Amino acid sequence: MPELPEVETSLRDLEPLLRERTVAAAQVTWQRTIATPMLDEFLARIVGQRFVGFTRRGKYMIFQMEGGDYLIVHLRMTGRLSVEAGDAAADAHTHVLLTLDDGNTLHFRDPRKFGRMWLVQNPSTVVGALGPEVWDRSFSVAALAKMLAGRKAPIKALLLDQRIAAGIGNIYADEVLFAARIHPARSAGSLRPAEVKRVHAAIRDLLARAVERGGSSLGGASTNYRRPVGSEGITGGFQDEHQVFRRTGQPCPRCGGPIERMVVAQRSTHFCPHCQPYA
Repeated sequence: MPELPEVETSLRDLEPLLRERTVAAAQVTWQRTIATPMLDEFLARIVGQRFVGFTRRGKYMIFQMEGGDYLIVHLRMTGRLSVEAGDAAADAHTHVLLTLDDGNTLHFRDPRKFGRMWLVQNPSTVVGALGPEVWDRSFSVAALAKMLAGRKAPIKALLLDQRIAAGIGNIYADEVLFAARIHPARSAGSLRPAEVKRVHAAIRDLLARAVERGGSSLGGASTNYRRPVGSEGITGGFQDEHQVFRRTGQPCPRCGGPIERMVVAQRSTHFCPHCQPYA
């Protein structure tokens, strides 16, 4: 968390604020936020570069800079980018500040300190191992069936594997499997062709609807995802459409039975045992 819908929403919100803006100054207060290059080189290279391109790979935001570099950002659990007025105070959790030529500042705030930035000339050095984007033609029903065939691992675990489809995390894996009526602990290789087709359709549909609603914000006042609009940000809206995720004990929206929780691939997993039978 954030997952594909939250990252896509953040990128769309940031593009009109950053496009054609030049980095006038840079400050890093938590050195480990910068994965590569070394901090001194990062600071020297990023200053003077202009934001000219905006793309996403899975959960990674990729900002193309005019000087030939790419600034890649992974928010991990609690990272958040926001463009704020130049005189806006940076709190203790703000670890990177990029002052822009229009007087505003790009803040990277990350209370858990798991988020990372890379400044590279070739994005594939960071994102090259990722699987296909879920809306790419290469991510077809046949391609998904091939990736799942013969696999003994639980389907939930493979949906979390970024080499299968880039961008799916714990929230949307649970929601996809509920929509497809598949038990999360079933071995991926046991899915029949019609079931693979349902999973594929659910992935594309759910993620598209989540992007339309601005992603999912969880945790109340201490939510770990807010859109990068204003200093405090605004929450997404798709959490209101969750059917099973973090709804343990609540009634299933289909059958009315209680949603249950189990652990699959060391991740908290939510499902309806009636609507998602193991058999």
